[in-house]
Amino acid sequence: MSINKLKDKLKKLTKRSWSVSWEYRCTKLRQLIIGWVNYYRIGQFKMICQKIDRWIRFRIRMYLWKKWKTNKNRERQLRKLGAYQWQAKTWSNTRKSYARCASTFLLSVITNGLLNRKGLPSLTDQYQLKHISV
Repeated sequence: MSINKLKDKLKKLTKRSWSVSWEYRCTKLRQLIIGWVNYYRIGQFKMICQKIDRWIRFRIRMYLWKKWKTNKNRERQLRKLGAYQWQAKTWSNTRKSYARCASTFLLSVITNGLLNRKGLPSLTDQYQLKHISV
């Protein structure tokens, strides 16, 4: 029950159509994740945290792909992230949906480490920091 509530709240915070700054979005996600982990730190839910973490990152990749909007901007952003020029040009001209792009190799340059450095909190890392063994 509480996991479904968490997913509903995370869904609202990672919505593609919610037009707020990256910093504000990360702040709200951090508040929710840290609060939730602190409240349930006695529980045994490491696998659930990993599953939800993958889902959050998938939704963030969709958000970024939509935020970049044009093919030219997508190509530029992919180049900044380290993709080769021919890869960036090919990938940016795809006609696939946001979800399809986020779940394939197209956005493999947006790694978990990069998202962590940009301020996106990890549910699994927070769980490992706060977990109390009973």
